[in-house]
Amino acid sequence: MSAQRAWKEFFDAHAPRYMDNVFTKNTQAEVDFVIRELNLAPGARVLDVGCGTGRHSVELARRGYRMTGLDQSAGMLAQARQAARAAGVDVEWVESDAARFALEPVFDGAICLCEGAFGLLETSGDALAQPAAILGNIRRSLKPGARVLLTVLNAMRIIRGHTPEDVATGAFDPLTLSEVSDMPPAPGAPALRLRERGFTAPELTLLFERAGLKPLHFWGGTAGQWNRAPLQLDEFEIMAVAARPE
Repeated sequence: MSAQRAWKEFFDAHAPRYMDNVFTKNTQAEVDFVIRELNLAPGARVLDVGCGTGRHSVELARRGYRMTGLDQSAGMLAQARQAARAAGVDVEWVESDAARFALEPVFDGAICLCEGAFGLLETSGDALAQPAAILGNIRRSLKPGARVLLTVLNAMRIIRGHTPEDVATGAFDPLTLSEVSDMPPAPGAPALRLRERGFTAPELTLLFERAGLKPLHFWGGTAGQWNRAPLQLDEFEIMAVAARPE
């Protein structure tokens, strides 16, 4: 099974339990932060890449923003549609791989949060192609001057958490900053082999610039701690903000 199929299968099966994860419990505060950092005007149109169960899209729609949520997992999108109906809001849902979508440049801002897409890799191959493609697609979807906010895995923490034995067994690849793990999507379900990678701020700067985006800020971005704080070595996530030039 390819990793793209593995990730889709994982999220399809995990979707009914996704909102039980501890990192899903700060949606309102996270949306407050997103609105401020993307400089969103009332009624702005926002793209949510790797939207999952739609918790950010639904909350932004509840506040009057025009939302498009994109995800490759039909199971996650089914949960998102259910959440939107329960909240009484309209959201456009798009089922697509984040590395392969094409939308018109109509968005006033974009988000790509909580490893919903960025850095979820195929089992082998170029570890730069997938994140580069996602950033290129986002850039083409934004209006000039619009911003994108991402949270991505912090490679510094990943490096510090692995050993030479992990390199020898293939659990960690220092050349691609990627981890391979066998993870069941639900209790009692068979484990799936998954590969994801971390990033450093200098690497993200180059990826942004290659995609035609201007990097603006890098902060710590671990769930529940979103603020303009300096990145710590062992922090779980990096928060990055960039803009499509005017």
